[in-house]
Amino acid sequence: MKILITGAGGFLGKRIVERLLAHGQTDLRCMVRDVAKAQGLRDLAARHNVEFEIVSVNMRNAAEIPAAISGCGLIIHAAAALKGSPAEMFMDSCVASRNLLDAVAAMQATSPVRVVQISSFGAIDVNSQPRGALLDERVPMEPHPEKRDLYSYTKLRQEQIFWEYQQRFRFELVVLRPGVIYGPGGGRFSNRVGLELFGRFMHLGGSNLLPLTFVDNCAEAIVVAALSPQAAGQIYNVVDDDLPTSREYLQRFSQQVQPMRAVPVPFFVLMAVSRAVERYYQRSKGQLPAIFTPYKTMAMWGGNRFTNAKLKAIGWKQLIPTNEGIARSFAWFRENPVAKK
Repeated sequence: MKILITGAGGFLGKRIVERLLAHGQTDLRCMVRDVAKAQGLRDLAARHNVEFEIVSVNMRNAAEIPAAISGCGLIIHAAAALKGSPAEMFMDSCVASRNLLDAVAAMQATSPVRVVQISSFGAIDVNSQPRGALLDERVPMEPHPEKRDLYSYTKLRQEQIFWEYQQRFRFELVVLRPGVIYGPGGGRFSNRVGLELFGRFMHLGGSNLLPLTFVDNCAEAIVVAALSPQAAGQIYNVVDDDLPTSREYLQRFSQQVQPMRAVPVPFFVLMAVSRAVERYYQRSKGQLPAIFTPYKTMAMWGGNRFTNAKLKAIGWKQLIPTNEGIARSFAWFRENPVAKK
């Protein structure tokens, strides 16, 4: 079975390719934006002494996709926009996904395909749950994406598009919702820890657990679900075991990477500020950006618990312990001091 991986040259995509190879899957087609920048994939093939296809496709251009997915029995869709203007993020996450699914629909009658979509915790309705609640796969999808951040909005719409097409065209669909994916080459801080405002780092996460998943562990989860017959039609949350609190992560970062002069902001203070910002935003007709609102604050910093029990039930095992994953990440940050935050 030929497997297509979109976004194969990205932070997560390369690890997915590596884990597929570890599972004995070598008939791969890696979709990237620019083949000239895919040296990491070529190095990976050389290390494993295998050959696989690397194809350049602009997923905004629907005409390029049918040939790229032809002959594939499994598609792992890891391509998505993490930043950019609202239009760019919508194009790269939602329009590109619709183009892919149009091509899948066209070939489904003659060449059935399984599709794996990488969604996000940002797609779920955290505000429907009490503080401290255990978030599992039964939590409904976010009903008010316009009240969340842009990334959450685009990931929610992307997942909705996949379920809409699955209902219409009946292909096998597996959805994975990672928490915060981290590791060497990734970002230093999730907004769940805090934000840099007015030249100071505001620690907003307090004692909340961080829903971390080390990039190799996340890739392993995706591959296990992609290859599991019982995963069809299912949703899986992806988080690691032994999760640190926001405070523990920040303290360890300050000790092992660089000292951080962080200003702790208690949750009740943050909620009060959020209400004030929202009121001023409404009264000033948008003169002050609504960076904080009670809805956003509760979703991001309300504090919840997380479970990976459903993922473990299909055979996923955490490859890299959390302490080791954090240590590897912090070592990389020390060696790359100008790395992205």
